[in-house]
This record gives sequence, C-alpha cells and structure tokens, in this order.
Amino acid sequence: MQMNTPPRSTIRLTRRGRVALIATGAVVAATAVAVPLLSMGRDQDEAPKALVIPEGWRSGQVYTAVDKALRMPAGTTKKSLAKANLKLPNDAEGNPEGYLFPATYPLGKKSTPESLLTFMVDTANKKFNGAPVAAGAQRNAMNVYQAVTIASIVQSEAATPADMGKVARVIFNRLERGMPLQMDSTINYAMNRSTLNTTQKDTRLNSPYNSYQRMGLPPTPIANPGEEAMRVAINPPAGDWLYFVTVKPGDTRFTASYEEHQRNVAEFNRNQSRKSASPAASASPAASASATASAAR
Repeated sequence: MQMNTPPRSTIRLTRRGRVALIATGAVVAATAVAVPLLSMGRDQDEAPKALVIPEGWRSGQVYTAVDKALRMPAGTTKKSLAKANLKLPNDAEGNPEGYLFPATYPLGKKSTPESLLTFMVDTANKKFNGAPVAAGAQRNAMNVYQAVTIASIVQSEAATPADMGKVARVIFNRLERGMPLQMDSTINYAMNRSTLNTTQKDTRLNSPYNSYQRMGLPPTPIANPGEEAMRVAINPPAGDWLYFVTVKPGDTRFTASYEEHQRNVAEFNRNQSRKSASPAASASPAASASATASAAR
C-alpha cells in the first residue's frame, strides 16, 4: 500500500481552511455480512437472478459477490478492472471504491464482471453527479469525490440511520477546527477488517488511512455509501457535537464536551468489562477500543 497521502493542496473542505476530519470512539457499522444473492431459482443449482450490494460494502466485498454470482474463480472481478473502462472521477485514479453503488442488480446470461461494475459506477454517477449533490458539495467548499469520501465514513461509522446526520455534523465541526480524523473505520479499511476493537498499536499504523496519525481525508472513500449517507454528507443537521461513542447498542451519545465524552467512554468500558466477564458475551466482537484511546489524550 502506498504510504504517502496523495497531495490535495488544491482542495479545501471548508472556507476556514484545513482539510481534516474525525469522530472519536465511534462504532463501525456492520458491513461484513454474508453475500446476499437474491436467488429466484427453484434450487441451489440454478443461477441467481439478481445481486444485492448492501450499503457500506467495500469494493473487495463487491468483487467477491460478483465472482460468486457469476460463478467465476475468486479474483476474476478484481482483475477485470483494467478492461472495464469505468467512468470514475480523476481523483479516484482508477479506484472504484465509493462508486460501486449499493442496489439490486439484475443478472442475465450475458452478465460479466465488467458489465456489472459498469452498471454500478454508472448508477453512482447518476446519483452523485446530479445538481443537488454537486450544489451541496460546492456549498461546503468541496468536490463530489470528497463528499463521497465523507459519506463513506458516515456509512461506516453510524450505528443507525438516525445517527448518520449527527456523525456528519461531527465531521464538519471537526473540519472547521482543524482536528484530526481519528476514526476506527479508516484504520479498519487499511487493515482490511471489520472490527470494533481498535488498539493503541493499531493507531500507530503507518498508512494514509490512519486518521489518528494523519490529518485530512483518507485518499479514497472507505466503503460504498448509500443515498442517505450521501445526503447528510452534503447537508448535515445543525449541532455542536465533537465526540461520539456507542455506549451500548442503540445508545450512541454525541457531545461537544470532552469531559462528558470521557464519562461516556468510562460507561462504555464498564459495559465491556461486564460483557467480558460473561461467558455468553465472550464470543461477541469487542466494542470499539478507540473510545478508550481517545479518552487518554
């Protein structure tokens, strides 16, 4: 992986200056789900008739799903990128991450990896390049590719659809203050994993996607966002939040106060200690350790 963040000196995400992002102690949305092929055949030997790409999937998950849907050897779809001639923004530099739009795609006898990837990217371009998105991005002094990048982080970080707007507002508030990203989801992307357990060692990872160590946006989107994440990425609700942590499922707390955030983190840690002591909970993924890390700063 390239270790130097691509230069973005010509881009500003706010009129007040520095390109920077965050959301400390957030929960990563569960994107690692089983490949949801919609098989309308009468038995398992029949080919599926449609392919569902969920919101928040990474490109690697999409490639795997296409391979399985078309019954091709693993890695076939990824290798097809070179000849797919996808219509991507210049900033993407040929990487379709963020532009494999989540939707249901029909499968036919003539479907190929190239045709499916093209369908996904063309759908994304129709959704993202329309006047509302372009105007919203310009209003926030960013380009559409940056808006997609922000939407991908919102999609990965928000525990529920209701939290998406608040997560986006945290991002914009942090942008205005020149604060670092510090999002576990970007580290997870760099490490090609989906986990809620981010350690102090992880935060020292040498990667342009390590938003604990590097200022600004990651060099690419980190997932493929849906329409709601995109909507809030260009039009977040009003609020003064700077921090958030999911204390327990269904209870994500947003605050502008670091002291209050520390108290929320302490409650999060207590909940995790109780879960760790329970045999039934020991098999469940650990909650985000970034809450603990952020409280230590």
